[in-house]
Amino acid sequence: MEYDIKDINVAAEGKRRIEWAERDMPVLQKVRARFEKEQPFKGKTLAAVLHVTAETANLVRVLKAGGANVFLSASNPLSTQDDVAAALVKEYGIPTFAIKGESKETFFKHIEALIAQKPVLTMDDGADLVSTIHQSHPELLRAMLGGTEETTTGVIRLRAMHKDGALKMPIVAVNDAKTKNLFDNRYGTGQSTLDGIIRATDVLLAGKTFVVAGYGWCGKGLAMRAKGMGAGVIVTEVDPIKALEAAMDGFYVTTMENAAAVGDIFCTVTGNINVIGEKEFKVMKDGAIVCNSGHFDVEINLEQLKRMAGEPTSPRENVQEYVVGGKRIRVLAEGRLVNLAAAEGHPASVMDMSFSTQALGSAWMATRDTPLPPGVYDIPEETEQEIAALKLASMGTTIDTLTPEQKNYLESWQHGT
Repeated sequence: MEYDIKDINVAAEGKRRIEWAERDMPVLQKVRARFEKEQPFKGKTLAAVLHVTAETANLVRVLKAGGANVFLSASNPLSTQDDVAAALVKEYGIPTFAIKGESKETFFKHIEALIAQKPVLTMDDGADLVSTIHQSHPELLRAMLGGTEETTTGVIRLRAMHKDGALKMPIVAVNDAKTKNLFDNRYGTGQSTLDGIIRATDVLLAGKTFVVAGYGWCGKGLAMRAKGMGAGVIVTEVDPIKALEAAMDGFYVTTMENAAAVGDIFCTVTGNINVIGEKEFKVMKDGAIVCNSGHFDVEINLEQLKRMAGEPTSPRENVQEYVVGGKRIRVLAEGRLVNLAAAEGHPASVMDMSFSTQALGSAWMATRDTPLPPGVYDIPEETEQEIAALKLASMGTTIDTLTPEQKNYLESWQHGT
């Protein structure tokens, strides 16, 4: 079996971590039981460019149980858990191409290794796999049944491709599913981002001024969690609706330029480029902590910072310290995803829903009598309802059901004042 990982000898530890995560993913195990019977992917090759973590390992195991020939590579050079990659190869027989800290050249070499398998289904975190296929291997698109995309950044890219007429395959926007963004983006990102910041810096959040750039679901979760840890939270936004929502949620809303002079900790979660740059770096406090929890390392303009400060020092793992005008600016995890580079990513219990949505979305495309035309699709509503119901059941939570009379009332127009 072809693979490229750091060290096969750490597989036992990876297996322990995978099994620990599995204990907290009951919905995904229900999906696995269904897939083992139905075999929705039988004989089909699926390429997945995802964060190689213990939670992801359980997803690809479920896909394999459903009959897929699965090949996995990393969606971020710093998010790979090397022991998990080793376990996937040695313990579960899943070809994996991922090394923590790999170069950009190696990152794309690994994606090419997956493409060489001629997949008919894809899974993406950030759309690098799909965009590479479109740009360099368009001949594969004719046989493509579809793909899934799990990040805000990736969905933005894919919708732009579709708008321009460049998207030649169907994509399920898993990121836009309620069972993903309402929970994974909000509660997962909120908790795991603070976990990464604290692990990297050992900072006390209480009493600090915490600046959140972007008030989408990830920003909402991060602002909520930072406030809960005792920080004063400032939100910056470009969307007036989201800015108004942040203000009514009790957060101080201003521009990044204004926030830069008073913030102690800055975290970008926008999916856009150059959110923090030269003019902000110039006015930051000594000791300011700057990090990113958006998918790509483009939200903090590190090129401008390096021109201003020169090469950084590294006082702690995952901390790069720059000196600008005598003041120290501490960038975490090279501006990459701090929750995965400096911590372990989202807890398994929230990824349970996201990965179940991912798996069922792929099965929906794989088992259709007529392939979907190119475009970006939402996950079917009945799938969302099924996942939510399974999650509630796993939590021991029961809810009411509508009576026939109530259903009739909601579906009629005759009743009024």
